[in-house]
Amino acid sequence: MTRSRAQDANVCGVTAAIAVIDGKWKTALLWQLESGPRRPGELRRVLPGLSEKVLTQALREMEADGLVHREVYDTLPLKTEYSLTEFGKDLSEVLGPLSDWGHRRLERLTEARSVS
Repeated sequence: MTRSRAQDANVCGVTAAIAVIDGKWKTALLWQLESGPRRPGELRRVLPGLSEKVLTQALREMEADGLVHREVYDTLPLKTEYSLTEFGKDLSEVLGPLSDWGHRRLERLTEARSVS
């Protein structure tokens, strides 16, 4: 789904929500930011395989969607931190039950493999 289609008022609400978290890294970034503000370098360290380019793109999209706040401190060297907005915290909270469902699904798959 394209990001512009997800802004269509006639689209299903679940589709619009999924478009905001679509991609390999956005849910992991939300999860990391739940614990508090993080600098981009910290996020890259805790998410191996996440390139600087993809991190920047994901954070910009999340900022445009109102999920994260970017704070630039006027120090030398410049310091940038990202944190969840209230809207981002709301999304993170509602993703909790979906995460629980996902873990139950993985348990079922593991059990099915052990029975086979």
